[in-house]
Amino acid sequence: MYWYPLYAYVRRCGHDADESQDLTQGFIARLLEKNSLRHFQQERGRFRSFLLASLKHFLANERDAVRAQKRGGGLAPVPLSVALHTGEHRYCLEPRDEMTPDRIFEKQWALGLLNRVLDRLREEAAGSGRGEQFDRLRGCLTGDDNRIGYRELAADLGMSEGAVKVAVHRLRHRFHEALREEIAMTVAGQDEIGDEIRYLLAVLGP
Repeated sequence: MYWYPLYAYVRRCGHDADESQDLTQGFIARLLEKNSLRHFQQERGRFRSFLLASLKHFLANERDAVRAQKRGGGLAPVPLSVALHTGEHRYCLEPRDEMTPDRIFEKQWALGLLNRVLDRLREEAAGSGRGEQFDRLRGCLTGDDNRIGYRELAADLGMSEGAVKVAVHRLRHRFHEALREEIAMTVAGQDEIGDEIRYLLAVLGP
């Protein structure tokens, strides 16, 4: 889930595609090898911040280390073949702006989180036979269909306009629930969820 934000950070730091793949995979392998996640204590902060600080520390050590063997300390590679093949393609689609490495990490973190929530809702909808309805109403969550009214959506779905409004209301409510549940796994407590949501939405803003 967190591979691409890490990769985008390393890439924006100036490493080429191959080296960024090696460094990102090496960082994840190191976390697993050293069981470094045990050092993360939720009461000390957000998992997002912990992971980025750990990556910065890893990169600093790599710059000073003698690269005599393949990154990962001789361990079998972490099975991330799909991420490795799609990461650079995604990075090349990033707009050429002045975002710092930290900023692009946070943006991709936020996008990844939102996509996980949407995928979760799509699975829930498909499981209850409403997958097609979700696909049509999804734009009401992401803003893609702002110019499309309820009447047109109702005609497309064979529903009344009132039924569409109810469906959108319920979908938005479930989206907010799922978003809070996803974020709750990466922050210290319930009182931090709202702040994290506002921060990540601000990151995605203009």
